[in-house]
Amino acid sequence: MTKRIRKAEPFAFSHWSRAGYASFASLGKEVKICVLSVTMSIVLPATEVKGQEASRDTDGAIKIGEVDIVGDAIAPVPSILTPVKLFTRTDETSSPLQTIEAALSVSPSVDVRQRGGKGVQADIQVRGASFDQTMIMLNGINFTDVRTGHQTHSLPIDLDCVSSISLIEGITATGAFSGAVNIVTAPAMPEYISARLEAGAYGYMYANLSGAVKKSGFTLFGASSFRKSDGYAENTGFVNYNAFVRGTYHSRKCGVFDMQIGYQNRTFGANGFYSLAYPDQYEHTSTIISSLRWCATLHDNLSASISAAYRKNYDRFELIRDDPSEVPFNYHNTDNFSAEIWLSCLSVAGKSTIGGNFGYNHIFSTVLGEPLGRPHRGVCGNRGVEYEKGGMRTVGDIWLRHSKTSGKFRIGGSAGVSLSSYGADAICSAEVAYAPLEALSLAASFSRSNRLPTFTDLYYTAKGYVANPDLKPEDAMTYRFSMTFRQGSFSVTASPYYRQGRNIIDWVKTSAEADWRSMQITSLNTAGVEASAGYASESGVLREAELSYSYITTDKGDNGYISKYALDYLKHKGVARITVSPGGGFSISATASVNKRNGNYAAADKTVKEYDLYALLDLRFSWSRKAVSMYIDAENVTNTLYFCYGGLKMPGVWVSGGIKYTLSRK
Repeated sequence: MTKRIRKAEPFAFSHWSRAGYASFASLGKEVKICVLSVTMSIVLPATEVKGQEASRDTDGAIKIGEVDIVGDAIAPVPSILTPVKLFTRTDETSSPLQTIEAALSVSPSVDVRQRGGKGVQADIQVRGASFDQTMIMLNGINFTDVRTGHQTHSLPIDLDCVSSISLIEGITATGAFSGAVNIVTAPAMPEYISARLEAGAYGYMYANLSGAVKKSGFTLFGASSFRKSDGYAENTGFVNYNAFVRGTYHSRKCGVFDMQIGYQNRTFGANGFYSLAYPDQYEHTSTIISSLRWCATLHDNLSASISAAYRKNYDRFELIRDDPSEVPFNYHNTDNFSAEIWLSCLSVAGKSTIGGNFGYNHIFSTVLGEPLGRPHRGVCGNRGVEYEKGGMRTVGDIWLRHSKTSGKFRIGGSAGVSLSSYGADAICSAEVAYAPLEALSLAASFSRSNRLPTFTDLYYTAKGYVANPDLKPEDAMTYRFSMTFRQGSFSVTASPYYRQGRNIIDWVKTSAEADWRSMQITSLNTAGVEASAGYASESGVLREAELSYSYITTDKGDNGYISKYALDYLKHKGVARITVSPGGGFSISATASVNKRNGNYAAADKTVKEYDLYALLDLRFSWSRKAVSMYIDAENVTNTLYFCYGGLKMPGVWVSGGIKYTLSRK
């Protein structure tokens, strides 16, 4: 019996239109595609098709034998704009990348500002925006922490879990001022178990165990890890535990159920992380995340999705480690709940989707929020705490989207309204895409986005910090043009953009001795360009080579302020990557970068200094054979002294090695 699959269009807009899952099909059974996406998602990237080879009949239909489709179906993401790929699983195997932060740092679109080694505390900044202006999603679910963006990236997953990371613009939801970074997890293969061990300088150790099982439409994927270091400098040691489970069930009658749950416990010495005047800072955080999504086809051209998510976070911050007598410890207990529902219809006019989402955020704290009528007795981690302050807010978004593909053109648009205690605000986006050649695609887009002040922006008044409870929401209008050319193993991309920001929030000080104050800059217009050229091959000595560069500038001077976040963007960033495989299972890869940050900082000696240009070089030597792989990584080989945050020294040369063993079921 022959199966018939619709022939692909000359220019495929598959990541904008139909997405979801392909049921595990066999010869003689229906191959069913369920429409899962709102208006954009990517179907089974890096998918393997095992079994008989496919062939075409005379009218272009594809004949296939028994197949097993293995891949990571991306959950629907609410945007009609083209996503920007930041990382794929193949990058991790051939490059000196050990953490999600390291994987993101090689992208020209992202500035990862770390305060310590191995991603112990890092902020993700997109195209010159601050870390609070970037939404963080896990499998299409928004897990942004409304207390502070410093904790948003504290997700209970490791790089082994991640199949891809994308930058999504034009999100019709509050909080995606500069876009959303969507991290997608998926098993490396249908059924396997894998163990990884690493050790290195500064007492570094890492252990990871992951695996997956699959049966009758049900897939269960899980991973757990332990990472620690004694620290590369005084009070920079850390201990981190992660545990994560994702389960999916595909049913012809009931649709798709997607569940994920995770837990993280992290302790770290925060040597001057938030103030160089206090080198004995310490922090302990614990985070629980969970979500459940259901998607189904209700009729031939009608589909629906409902999801709910919850994030719980505890944080204990010690300005003076183990000594609350001079400065009491800060305790925070936050709850973030969200829900989303949408209905999508496919017709000859294109694809239309209507939906909405709701978010509830609550905090108990010893320093953040309004005074409570009476103290709330609760816990923070395993400690009993009397919370004297608290706060809550709700936010909702309602939106409508439509997209249409016709020949070499695609047009899409969305419009929505954000509703919160600050009032109503419009959110919208549009894109026009054109493919004059099979290898060339062009797109022009704009989007209007916003974000609300965090609880830290509004309320964090402590030693050296003065908050501002009268802050208003930020908003931005972003314009971007993109060009992508792919021919065989070669690819070239270029993307200029311009963002008009209003009511920008930043922490600033007027002198090195002054307190940090939460202030609202009236406007901040940002212009930038990103470009990259690459080569990738699965054979030969040269496996990968890539050059990328990004440039950012703004029309806002420092106005005499020392900026902590908004004006300290990465003005110049150049990255070169190369991987060679001489044979015998050996490979050598190198990543070099040159970076120049804008702005200045208040040094520990109370002087104001500009950021210096710095260059970094990371190397990996690896060997793999069948189920075993071994590698040696050397980070910052040149032992460069550099700062992501002013005056906070990052690690010098850091050597580590590891071994990974994977047992899979054929």
